[in-house]
Amino acid sequence: MLFKFLVVVQALVGAAMIGVILMQKSEGGGLGVGGSPSGLMSARGAADFLTRATSVLAFLFVTLSIALAGLASVNHTAGTIDDSLSTPARPVGSDNGVPLGETTAPAATPAPAEPAKPASDAGSSGVPIE
Repeated sequence: MLFKFLVVVQALVGAAMIGVILMQKSEGGGLGVGGSPSGLMSARGAADFLTRATSVLAFLFVTLSIALAGLASVNHTAGTIDDSLSTPARPVGSDNGVPLGETTAPAATPAPAEPAKPASDAGSSGVPIE
């Protein structure tokens, strides 16, 4: 239950961090937020706030990642592998079920079939010549 809660919190922190990063004004313009020239949302105030928010959210994200990794390793239980659908595996390096290095007698080749009798009075189109 705690693990699922922390996963949800980490997803929310990650989404908030993405939003804060996208709102920051970058060298290329970015999605910078405009506002009045004074107060918290001035260019300088917004930059300071967004920088601090990014730092806090990044710290929370890393801390939650470490906590989730710890919880996952502690709560790990040995599972069973369902092999009801598995097929028998051929040995590694085998060819048609014969392991490499072993030889088998060559398979008997069937006798060639009798050649078809040519049509003596048929032309190249198969139509009899009169």
